[in-house]
Amino acid sequence: MDIKGKIIEIFETQKVTETFKKREFVVEYAENPQYPEFVKFELIQDKCDLLDQFNAGDEANISFNLKGRKWTDPKGEVKYFNSLQAWRLQKAENAEANDSNATPGGIDSLQEPEWLNDDKGDQDALPF
Repeated sequence: MDIKGKIIEIFETQKVTETFKKREFVVEYAENPQYPEFVKFELIQDKCDLLDQFNAGDEANISFNLKGRKWTDPKGEVKYFNSLQAWRLQKAENAEANDSNATPGGIDSLQEPEWLNDDKGDQDALPF
């Protein structure tokens, strides 16, 4: 999944265990500018460093996975948790340029040959 939004807050990396770390950040997502949403994402492990190139106020494109977990607490009650786990961040002004250049010669760069749209010449003529 992908969204574009403005980074509102960036938190410090938290060392959850000796082998696990995470870093959270909040994005203002305004699909409807009249009612913006404030969405908290997390980055884990080596992805935590992706936020180092961003500041609050930067526009970013965020690629993320929706994660859900089930946990039974010590009392035997079942709890459910959701998280939005980001795996790629790009500055919005660079992201669009990167997308158009990401696959040079790829399917996005294909165009119809001019002879297909050419109204001049013989309709029965072959292009070769």
